[in-house]
Amino acid sequence: MLKKTALNAAHHALNARMVDFGGWEMPVNYGSQIDEHHAVRCDAGMFDVSHMAVVDAQGAGTRDFLRYALANNVDKLQDGGRALYSCMLRENGGVIDDLIVYFINETFFRLIINAATAEKDIAWLEQLRNSHSPHLSLTRRADLSMLAVQGPHAATKLWRAFPSIEKASSLISFSSIFDGDCFVARTGYTGEDGFEVIAPHQTIVDLWQKLLQAQVKPCGLGARDTLRLEAGMALYGQEMDETITPLEAGLAWTVDLKSARDFVGKAVLLTFKPTYRLVGLSLLDSGGVLRAHQIVRSGASYDGEITSGTFSPTLNRSIALARVPVAVADNDIVHVVIRNKTLAARVVKPPFVRHGKIIIDL
Repeated sequence: MLKKTALNAAHHALNARMVDFGGWEMPVNYGSQIDEHHAVRCDAGMFDVSHMAVVDAQGAGTRDFLRYALANNVDKLQDGGRALYSCMLRENGGVIDDLIVYFINETFFRLIINAATAEKDIAWLEQLRNSHSPHLSLTRRADLSMLAVQGPHAATKLWRAFPSIEKASSLISFSSIFDGDCFVARTGYTGEDGFEVIAPHQTIVDLWQKLLQAQVKPCGLGARDTLRLEAGMALYGQEMDETITPLEAGLAWTVDLKSARDFVGKAVLLTFKPTYRLVGLSLLDSGGVLRAHQIVRSGASYDGEITSGTFSPTLNRSIALARVPVAVADNDIVHVVIRNKTLAARVVKPPFVRHGKIIIDL
């Protein structure tokens, strides 16, 4: 049986098209996926992301534990509320998951991990905890829901709907604040300004209704995917997995190999020589849409592969992220095999869109 978020009834009331996503019944759209996409780029949209897992790590030495467990360095987090994006690796350097970690205080860090990998992630963290920091507690917060409000008008409409948390409007990007039983972070997965609110289930249900009244558009997983792809943001299971290192997934910037700190997978990454790199593709020819797993031919002795592809509502053309041989350079023309046709695409450096503006040459 599929798991359901606290907003499940609200989705059905809006006639959302529901799908199985990582074992959860989630909305893929509420009508027009393109309209939902444009609402986030131009105004404000909201996403039920309660399927994501909230894990609180608490106890003396929590920072030391996360210094070892994560590839990025939590020592970058010195001010309460600041957040860090990181990968969590196997000993072979493959990515178990990508996540966001929030520093609340020296004995309290909050992790947000992906729905489809939650059980695996928590089991891995518990294994590391038992070996290195058995006194720490790792608590999955099943009592909380999570709502993302994204877009250039997200702040204005969120505070209009929920004035009690308006003090969070001063948050800078990748920072957070507790306001009573609400945790508000200026983070998101769309390439736009926005916030993610973590709170008890009924609080999120009430907030959803108030945001509807404030003309914030409900958005589903479909728009979330086109938005994140335009923003050049990686998706676990597509751009990365346990067979791919962050150095080949466009995530080298999330790996701290300079400090003396040890972490799981570091020994392998120190000597790893990437064969592939992650790039963006902009389709030049008509007659097809770039999709995951299509072959990319570049003239190298071996082919690349699209990891994520879609039709971009903002660019009005097909775009993709692709893993290609390291010899392939930005602005090169490559060819993608689409239904027995070979179509030309330009190699670009993602993101394609930032804060509503196209930032690649078409």
